[in-house]
Amino acid sequence: MIPFEEAFAITEKYKPSCEMEYLPFMDSIGRCLAEDIISDINMPPFNKTAVDGYACRREDIDKELIINEIIPAGVSASKKVEEGECVKIMTGAAIPEGANWVFQVEDAQEENGRVRFAGKVGKDNIAKIGEDIHKGDMVLKTGKMVKPQDIAIMATVGAVKVAVKKQPLVGIISTGNELVEPHVKPAASQIRNSNAYQLMAQTRRAGARALYYGIAADSEKEIFKMLTEAISECDIVLLTGGVSMGDFDIVPDVMKRAGVNIIFDRIAVQPGKPTTFGVHDRALVFGLPGNPVSSFLQFELLVKPMICRAMGVTDFDRIRKHKLADDYIRKHNDRMALVPVNLKRDETVVPVEYHGSAHINALTDAYGVMKVPIGVSELKKGEIVDVRQI
Repeated sequence: MIPFEEAFAITEKYKPSCEMEYLPFMDSIGRCLAEDIISDINMPPFNKTAVDGYACRREDIDKELIINEIIPAGVSASKKVEEGECVKIMTGAAIPEGANWVFQVEDAQEENGRVRFAGKVGKDNIAKIGEDIHKGDMVLKTGKMVKPQDIAIMATVGAVKVAVKKQPLVGIISTGNELVEPHVKPAASQIRNSNAYQLMAQTRRAGARALYYGIAADSEKEIFKMLTEAISECDIVLLTGGVSMGDFDIVPDVMKRAGVNIIFDRIAVQPGKPTTFGVHDRALVFGLPGNPVSSFLQFELLVKPMICRAMGVTDFDRIRKHKLADDYIRKHNDRMALVPVNLKRDETVVPVEYHGSAHINALTDAYGVMKVPIGVSELKKGEIVDVRQI
């Protein structure tokens, strides 16, 4: 059994190779940028008004001004603003030549084609050319996972076709005689297969593609057949169940038979101790525990970072520092513990009701999991703890 930090350091050495592809920008959501996005324009592209109001010369604000034109957004002024003149201008419209100040409609007294400023002198209400983005600026960086707000930036700078990393293919196999698919009502001694669908959802959320191979009975022949097929087709293969110490926990042996070089098969972490990792010439293989909380968390801790590294994602770490709301005590401290917690209004965290690694319901409303290091039996109220958001 090795410490979690050592297990993580080992998996950091491995990642599938992901090539680059170009996609229409609207298809890039959730994908990892493979090239920087560079702006082809200044933004704003011209000096524009930030408010509905009147554009004039700053030195004329104490005068009654003649309104010589009305300018909506998207229309340029037809003439220069001269002394004693102004234009009525709508938000987003270009500032006409000669004007260098805009006062708001709310601060104006308009009558019979003339207007007077009646407010307090403040800012000029002009958004300057290039104040947000300069032509040639890098607006989105390689390694960024594309979000909806990034799509707006791409549209702004004309990046209608963008380079992204191809998505790793993750094969998922569940093992166990007791498992049935979710649409089947379990008979006595059976349970529905939740792990596979949980892992497929996690895989998709991480930005990769998921391929489900089904349920393999606790049979070396059946597991071997599914595993070798998945290894031949996928970049990463995940098996759940069959990695503990029982008579039917045969997954590690089948992995070896399939040509997988097992690097580790026990981690000093709770939950997730029997997590197994091995390397094949064609794929990287994880044997994850059968309990759903264990498989969920070990995916988040080990598999997700591997997927992100493969795609070049740089902003996937979601560890936050929080104060503990109450004292925390545990009986055994020989493994690193991952404790589901909720976030309180004052930004402190408190453990949720949690019955062990089969209690997946505990994660449904949890803010994250708190790390309790090896050797630590007690944490005091107010102590700073690391919390991984989930």
